[in-house]
Amino acid sequence: MSGLLGVPLGGRGSGRARYGAAMRLWVEGVLTPAQLEAYRVAAADDRRPPAQVLEDRALPVPRDIAPAPEDLIRALLDDSDRYLAGLAGAGVAEVRAGLAEWRRGPVTASDPPPNPVLEAYLEDALAALDADHPALAAAIAAAAPHLGWITYDGYPIDQIGEPFAAGHAFASVIGQEAAIPADDFDFGLFLIAPHVLYRDHAHLAPELYAPLTGPHGWRFGPDRPLVIKPAHQPVWNPPHQPHLTKVGPVPFLCLYGWTRDSMAPADVVPAHDWPELEALRLG
Repeated sequence: MSGLLGVPLGGRGSGRARYGAAMRLWVEGVLTPAQLEAYRVAAADDRRPPAQVLEDRALPVPRDIAPAPEDLIRALLDDSDRYLAGLAGAGVAEVRAGLAEWRRGPVTASDPPPNPVLEAYLEDALAALDADHPALAAAIAAAAPHLGWITYDGYPIDQIGEPFAAGHAFASVIGQEAAIPADDFDFGLFLIAPHVLYRDHAHLAPELYAPLTGPHGWRFGPDRPLVIKPAHQPVWNPPHQPHLTKVGPVPFLCLYGWTRDSMAPADVVPAHDWPELEALRLG
């Protein structure tokens, strides 16, 4: 059975995806604020038809339409840029400048195979984000099925560790091989499973992390102390600066931006305390 706005009922996270699609239609003037609120209420249960809520509230049921995947991807970029505009710190302006330069390019939506990390952890991450940034959470949910999610295998497993190798996924929205093409700029979403250690590593590209969930642990050089940071506190990594992320109990979800040298590889930076950090539980 198909749900309203073209998103099937019952799938994990489908309620949020329907709400995200409904929000886009509300922005376009297709839905009223009262209809949008009905979609928000229905989103709490992936199996609940929004039509049921609409009818209970004596609201008209829109025809079963879905915004084009390209529109959902552009809506994600709109909401991401609005989110970044509210942050302060190094790198934010540079990433927003890259977005402004490339975001109007042609969009190629993907129909990727299922990614187990995405299926297991995105909904929990979005539930945490929804508490304070519901529009961005809905936009991510709606666009995520149309992005090419990758579990990166470029690191040697004996260096980066099996938990990270199997416990992360990213989707490039703007970039060399992304939904929207760009030269020497990369912007997208990054997801890591709870409690995973992303070991010390470094790369030539300057990098912004804008964490949407938290708290998580960070450090900026082997053997340096772990610093616990909350959600919505951006992290800027200059070229070649070693950095490490220790995920807390909530899946790590962030916006990321590489502002140049985006195709240069990353290298693991050895440290002696990885076993202790991998066993560590935050919170």
